[in-house]
Amino acid sequence: MATVCADTHDADLYTVAHVRAIEQAALESLPPGTLMMRAGKAVAAAALDLLTSKEKNLHVLVAAGPGNNGGDALVAALELAKHELHITVVMPQAPGPLALDASAALNKVKNSSIRFATFANLSDLRSSTHWDLAVDGLFGIGLTRPVQGDFCTLVEYLNKLTCPVLAIDVPSGLDADLGSLIGPNGVAVKATSTITFIANKPGLHTLHGRDYAGTVLVDDLAIERSLFKEPIAQLNHPALFASALHPREHASHKGQHGDLYVMGGASGMTGAVLLAARAGSMSGAGRVFAGFIDNPPACDPLHLELMCRTAQSVFPARGAIVAGPGMGTSSASYDLLSRVLSMELPLVLDADALNMLANEPSLQTRLLHRRAATLITPHPLEAARLLESSTEQIQADRLVAAITLAKKLRSVVVLKGSGTVIADQDGHVVINSTGNPALATAGTGDV
Repeated sequence: MATVCADTHDADLYTVAHVRAIEQAALESLPPGTLMMRAGKAVAAAALDLLTSKEKNLHVLVAAGPGNNGGDALVAALELAKHELHITVVMPQAPGPLALDASAALNKVKNSSIRFATFANLSDLRSSTHWDLAVDGLFGIGLTRPVQGDFCTLVEYLNKLTCPVLAIDVPSGLDADLGSLIGPNGVAVKATSTITFIANKPGLHTLHGRDYAGTVLVDDLAIERSLFKEPIAQLNHPALFASALHPREHASHKGQHGDLYVMGGASGMTGAVLLAARAGSMSGAGRVFAGFIDNPPACDPLHLELMCRTAQSVFPARGAIVAGPGMGTSSASYDLLSRVLSMELPLVLDADALNMLANEPSLQTRLLHRRAATLITPHPLEAARLLESSTEQIQADRLVAAITLAKKLRSVVVLKGSGTVIADQDGHVVINSTGNPALATAGTGDV
């Protein structure tokens, strides 16, 4: 999944409620149908970009729903028909009484050369037509119920196509705020690309969003920026952390580039410390100390520069500490974590350090009294333990879970998963949309 950012505003994330408010404010000063016309033209432009073939005998299927999302799709169909394409519109249900703009667009489609297919003859389309592109305009951000009946069948049909699928605003069936599928056994369109309107939405970039939205394009429909309030979150991008990266002077030495202490490594889990320590060294730490609860190796044969010690013999005086990789939950592990929490150095807590925090209120008390920065990196199950919740509840609203945990533990939280959520105790949220499924393997968390 990727986001194509035309400008920095594309990285700003807004909830459905915020987008609705912006839309209503814009409509007050625009002629009826203006935003739908702009949206339809934007969809058509995105569709043409996906039609890479130079052939003229290309077939496009436009699936339109009964609301304004379907209206956007119908306008797009009219625009695409101007480009010598064979357009077929399938619409299981006519626009509702409040969707006046969509009804007007439907009348134009019926009076054009566009092929209009009822859902009943969709079976004929399956066998008779090879699609070069499909457009999902079934449901937009207003969907609150699971996709059912004929619409569910149509979603399943779209998901079996081998051609690119372009979703309008949000893949039908996906929650634009949360990234979850709507309903306990929900279905949603798996799009190749999604063109989302007015503002970017968090659900396109976390949980299931990255699998279903594909490449995300943002079009603000030329709405005045003065109507936009502060975003609830942002997509991670280099400008957010560039200030932390400082050029190094040639006349410098290792002592000026920071010490890193990685603490953990109980019996049978020493590899976790070595993986984390190696990553620290290759990331530029001046010196790296690897502290092991049980017997340390004499050295790391792959990275001889690492200084391997017993954890009990390491007393960090400067730099930063990582605690938790392969730490275990023994009494020795508890004592080590308690000692580390009393040190006023920047601290990263992961893995077993988080499990002990969840089980030992005294450790949480120590954490809350720290004056130095703390960063915790839970996966959803670890976050659930820390919040005395369940994994399902954490995943149901990942942004709220990360903010809640950050405030509870007065720490920066990195809630891992697809679309990792980063939050601080002041409520600032960033979603990191990089990474891929290859990271779902043992050891990547330590690195």
